[in-house]
Amino acid sequence: MSRNPLSVKALCLWLGAGALLSMLALTGALALLTGDRLLLLSGALLTVCALLWLLLLCRLFARRLSLFTGELCRTLDDMISGRPVPEQADDTETLFARIRHRLTRLYGVLRENRRQVEREQQALQALVSDIAHQVKTPLSNLKMVSDTLLTKPISDRERADFLQGLRTQIEKLDFLLQALVKCSRLETGTIQLEKTCSPLFDTLAQALSGIVYAAESKNISVSVDCPEDLALPHDKKWTAEALFNLLDNAVKYTPPGGSIRVTAESWEMYGKLDIRDTGKGIPERNQAAVFRRFYREEEVHGEPGVGIGLYLAREIVTRQGGYIALASEPGRGSTFSVFLPRR
Repeated sequence: MSRNPLSVKALCLWLGAGALLSMLALTGALALLTGDRLLLLSGALLTVCALLWLLLLCRLFARRLSLFTGELCRTLDDMISGRPVPEQADDTETLFARIRHRLTRLYGVLRENRRQVEREQQALQALVSDIAHQVKTPLSNLKMVSDTLLTKPISDRERADFLQGLRTQIEKLDFLLQALVKCSRLETGTIQLEKTCSPLFDTLAQALSGIVYAAESKNISVSVDCPEDLALPHDKKWTAEALFNLLDNAVKYTPPGGSIRVTAESWEMYGKLDIRDTGKGIPERNQAAVFRRFYREEEVHGEPGVGIGLYLAREIVTRQGGYIALASEPGRGSTFSVFLPRR
């Protein structure tokens, strides 16, 4: 059978009554033993004084507890409603002050966690929106081509052209999905970059092998000046991925007959690798934005790509303790500088 807990007021009354009865009983016993009425009177007066002080103490305690519970309820109401908790100018070291201070700190942590969740939700919504935007065009093209193949009589040559268009759109979707998987694995920590001290020349050669055909098809000359003995601690596979993205970006936006120059040098704290092209250049107002995921300038939407290569390159380099700098001017090309720490 459950019992209802005593209220603070009832508890104080029980304590006062118990103290009064105990003191009266003790005083009466002493008076009977000694036969001194003055002792009985003095004991009664002391009992009354003690009772008054005890009642005053209980009243003050009850008042203080009532104020604390009121503040606690208001703080909890603010926490539930999401309002900021007002700061209290109470720096005392009482139990109530310590409890309220820790409760305020807990609320601050909860609010920060809520803001972090909101930021993550906004980032997720932006990512979903970006993916939907990137996938929309290839899917529309695939649907249009497939409808044409199914509903209209076409020649063999036209059919071959349509099938080639299908393949191009499928390759674009495949590239997009692979890039998203790489970004997701890096951002969630699924992939841990393992740095080993290796020659930068070998990593650069691996990246260059991916752009040789595209550069030759546009008659772009590629020159490399990288010391073979320049060794840096880096993840060879993922650093090659980052350098390939930068080189591929340079090939895309360098006109036929242009040039790309790659140079590497050793600094005191970093190894520096520059990728210079003779492309169209990037306006200063857009230079910070080019590293955002899915960002593409309006005038280059006709070029192949989804705007994720530079973002992925920066993520890879940053997670190794380095950074990428950009110097560019419209009409005079761009220089992407990769800095990798030597230790």
